[in-house]
Amino acid sequence: MKDKKIQNLIIAEESRQKSVVNLIASENYVSDDVMNALGSVLNNKYAEGYPGARYYAGNEIIDQIEELCQRRALDTFGLSDKKWRVNVQSLSGTPANFAVYSALLPKGGKIMAMELSHGGHLSHGHRVSMTGKFWQQIPYGVDSKTEKLDYDEVRKIAKKNKPNIIVAGYTAYPRAIDWKRFREIADDVNAILMVDMSHIAGLVAGKVYKSPFKYADVVTTTTHKTLRGPRSALIFSVRDRVAEKTGEDFATKINRAVFPGLQGGPHQNQIAAVAVALKEAQSDSFKKYSRQIILNAKTLASELRQLGWRIVSGGTDSHMVLVDVWNNGEVNKKGVGGLNGKVAEEFLEREGVIVNKNTIPYDKRKPTSPSGIRLGVAAETTRGAKEVDFVKIARRIDEVLRKNI
Repeated sequence: MKDKKIQNLIIAEESRQKSVVNLIASENYVSDDVMNALGSVLNNKYAEGYPGARYYAGNEIIDQIEELCQRRALDTFGLSDKKWRVNVQSLSGTPANFAVYSALLPKGGKIMAMELSHGGHLSHGHRVSMTGKFWQQIPYGVDSKTEKLDYDEVRKIAKKNKPNIIVAGYTAYPRAIDWKRFREIADDVNAILMVDMSHIAGLVAGKVYKSPFKYADVVTTTTHKTLRGPRSALIFSVRDRVAEKTGEDFATKINRAVFPGLQGGPHQNQIAAVAVALKEAQSDSFKKYSRQIILNAKTLASELRQLGWRIVSGGTDSHMVLVDVWNNGEVNKKGVGGLNGKVAEEFLEREGVIVNKNTIPYDKRKPTSPSGIRLGVAAETTRGAKEVDFVKIARRIDEVLRKNI
């Protein structure tokens, strides 16, 4: 590379990544094949529109790539093209969610989604997000004692507020989600059921987490977390649901919202890299990897709990573990606070363990210095870590945090 400053920074970042224990739940490591597709000549092509309906010439091969990505997306999750369609052009998760709302909700419509501090995502209608400025969020949360979803309470909130769309799927909720219950609640209030499976998509593909597709009307997902692909997003929608007033199917409206509504030309190198990652996700080795993720997460949660740390909701059913570092068992008995999440994050980073600060349900602290940290095991599992390694990681976390309390 002629630009030595950028080259050196890339080398430095590569060295950093190799030298740390990466427990960021939103991160993973892609294969060389995915990386090669991202850095290919496909970056040079502009392709506004969709396959067979481009606004530029020279897209015969590009159309084949995008159509292949669409087929692989459906195949990876066991979906029939007679029932489902998929848009592969969204640049990332938040734009994908915004596109769905733009397509299917009236201005000022109601998005019923999990409260941010309980594990929801900014793009689910939070007030600081543009999704909360165009639409109204109706928040729901978890039970204060179990820190798990209370579906009866969710139903009560839905019946009271009559949302246009109900969002299930979260950014910091480690437990299994009952998709059927959400379907029943959505049907009770005639709402669209949207699932954002960004964090668990790889687990669904690997068949270690129950699929939402039997129950959802729309499913969005990023492709870079447990799915182990590039930074991108997919939007799945059922063919037999039609939008009110226009009578158009959801996919037609969503496609129009993505382009020309929110984006210009898609990133075809990104789409090709997604197609590569989707093929990888169909392999037996990926299913083995997914099973190992669950084993590693449960091991991490169990070991930290035995070491005296309070695990939010008591455990995990996914790739992530939420730890209460402010009110952990030993410190709480003394009647004083422990570490806030920001400080815990900083102490761990100094020792080469990368996590992120995170609010916990009913957190009394501010989001900038919350009570918890979020741990994810997908990246280290990609590197080959097994249960014995996560026992060591848990003990390392414990050692670092306790010497700083």
